[in-house]
Amino acid sequence: MTLSRILIANRGEIALRIVRTARDLGAMSILPYTPEDLMSPAAELADEAYALPEGSSYTDAAAVLELARATGADAVHPGYGFLSENADFARSIIEAGITWVGPSPEAMDSLGDKMSARATAERAKVAPVPGITDSVTDADTVISFAATHGYPVALKRTDGGGGRGITVLHNDDEVRSTPAFESAALGGGTLILERFVTAARHIETQCARDSHGGFAVVSTRDCSLQRRNQKLLEEAPAPFLPEGVHDRLVEASRRLLETVDYVGVATCEFLLTPEGDLWFLEVNPRLQVEHCVSEEVTGTDLVEVQLRIAEGGHLSEFNEPRGHSLELRITCEDPSRSLAPSTGAITRLRWPAGPGIRIESGVTEGDVVTPMFDPMLAKIVVTGSNREQAIARARRALRETVVEGVTVCTALHAEVLERSAFTTPDEAGRLTVTTRWIENEVLPDLAEAASSQSDGSQAACEAVANPRTRSSYIIELNGRRMQLTLPDGILAPTNPARSFSQRSNRAQPLRGRSGGAARSPRGTTSGDNEATFSEPGVIAAPMQAIVTRICVEPGQQVFQGDLLVVLESMKMENYVHALSDGTISEIPVSAGRTVSAGDVLVRMSTPENDSEEA
Repeated sequence: MTLSRILIANRGEIALRIVRTARDLGAMSILPYTPEDLMSPAAELADEAYALPEGSSYTDAAAVLELARATGADAVHPGYGFLSENADFARSIIEAGITWVGPSPEAMDSLGDKMSARATAERAKVAPVPGITDSVTDADTVISFAATHGYPVALKRTDGGGGRGITVLHNDDEVRSTPAFESAALGGGTLILERFVTAARHIETQCARDSHGGFAVVSTRDCSLQRRNQKLLEEAPAPFLPEGVHDRLVEASRRLLETVDYVGVATCEFLLTPEGDLWFLEVNPRLQVEHCVSEEVTGTDLVEVQLRIAEGGHLSEFNEPRGHSLELRITCEDPSRSLAPSTGAITRLRWPAGPGIRIESGVTEGDVVTPMFDPMLAKIVVTGSNREQAIARARRALRETVVEGVTVCTALHAEVLERSAFTTPDEAGRLTVTTRWIENEVLPDLAEAASSQSDGSQAACEAVANPRTRSSYIIELNGRRMQLTLPDGILAPTNPARSFSQRSNRAQPLRGRSGGAARSPRGTTSGDNEATFSEPGVIAAPMQAIVTRICVEPGQQVFQGDLLVVLESMKMENYVHALSDGTISEIPVSAGRTVSAGDVLVRMSTPENDSEEA
């Protein structure tokens, strides 16, 4: 079986990444898109691009499946995020007679959430972080566990991911007052409990296993540099591992994948403590954002590996890692403000080049970054003959990088690459950085040293006249993206200055879609993005976000501090509580809706506004 028409159920840099491998292999790439992505680089380079139905998004499994059927796709590649770990979507693709580029739905179910993954690890005789695998529903269970294992502990939603749904607790009082139990119960979620490991490196293996039982670890990776449990810098192979750890990683990964008869590529993630403990975290049943560094040190195209496995082929021999590779995630976050999100139009963009530099990006100048989804603009992948050369090249790459209009995290990367804790092992030959190093040491130093200097330009891009006699425009005809070439001026002959700009003001919500909501006329937003209202009893959104759960209903009596609404912005959950006692009178929003800062979430009848009406 040879796959020839591959639908890519994703967007942005990963969609573009898959398009390129499909072209290398002589296959046709098919890309669904939403209105924001009509002008995207991925849609531009795909062989065919089709609009999803109005109101649909990349998580609309039925719409994506119907498009796969309608376009004659013989395979669906989910990339990462969105539907990539949705076992029901995988089942629907397989039942439709289309090849699913990923593991079986049964393997996904076994690894799909933190509870089932812990149970799988226990069956595979791979030790997870000490914890409770069964559902945790009350404070007494947590307090009893902490009495044996100590604080801090972490309550984790089993359906969480990317650092979301984790509540770290440091004492009995925090356990008794945490809203995590209430939030999980109201949202239908499940919590497990683990000891929170405060000092450890995050080590992972890039694995592959075919349908014939062939297994390989392509490379190890170190992903310890994180903020809010999300990765910022990754490297391959994992440097300065203690003796014997590499073999333990390979064997544990083999057992995990064999236990669920896994077929495809996967990443097995572990925590390595200074004492040498190796704790299992999770298996990601898909391609990872940081897969590029494993490709660079082994000369492997992991998307090609995925497609060959999906066709039923055998794994080829992988090269032993040579040299060293770093991946810098360029995110729209301000290091001087504890990586607060930054939004706006990208007015100028220049990526580095030269020896050892690879850029993975799905944005261009003129894109508008919203705060709704993953804040990553691009990945700068830097490779050298050894770690020292890779670090030197990464420093050079950062000096060449120019992003204006939004604040990005390049200053944080530059700081990290100069610190000896990252660049040099200790006397025992081990790295001392841990998953908390960025938050505990680097960010506080950057915040202290921050000045009012801003190198982001807010000037709008000027339209430039096209001197050619003909111009090409991207149009959508009957739901299909096409290119139209016309003589200049034909679209607006009486006002040539009103020409089309191919990439002006294009919304770029980054691996997702913004629904956009009308702003309440009563709200105003202060400089720190906190909404203020003059109307008593009004609870407003403090930021642009997605409403993930509504925890109350009209007519319900609530008390000060009760949880009302849960929001999600840039992968972080934010809890909105009642500011006073009262009765819920109106809830103008619904779960799944996008709200702006200042939008009304809840209106309450309170003693204060009751007295005003009287």
